[in-house]
Amino acid sequence: WVLHLKNVTIALSGQYECSFATYPYGTKAAKIQLIVKPEEEQHYLKKVWLNQTLEIPCLEDATSDNLSPYPLKWLVSENGRKEELVTKEPSCPAVYRNSSTLYRQRVRLGLNNALQIFPTKITDDNRVFSCHVVYHPERVRKSSITVRVFGK
Repeated sequence: WVLHLKNVTIALSGQYECSFATYPYGTKAAKIQLIVKPEEEQHYLKKVWLNQTLEIPCLEDATSDNLSPYPLKWLVSENGRKEELVTKEPSCPAVYRNSSTLYRQRVRLGLNNALQIFPTKITDDNRVFSCHVVYHPERVRKSSITVRVFGK
């Protein structure tokens, strides 16, 4: 027996019980506690020197092994406009999808799916880089980093 829930919201959190009659043993029941969490997003600020390598971890508390079974993507945004930089499907090499001349040759995926940008430029200042990990079509963890570039 399976219970399918659609349009899941936090209000659906609670205890669910399934009971059924069996012969000759009588009624059987099982209970499950459902906890619906809001979409998780973490936001950080990263300071970097001009012309240095910027490395941004995908999720601060996750290792490459934790992320390897899930698709992920890196995006960059400025003034509400988002651009996809890198996508990674499980067990496949990273695909660099960006069409921007600003990041085409400067972006690569590093260890633990960290985004590496080299060299940093003044145009990177105040940009927001975000990593999206898709654990389930309706369950995505996001981590975003606002970059501040400093000259020497």
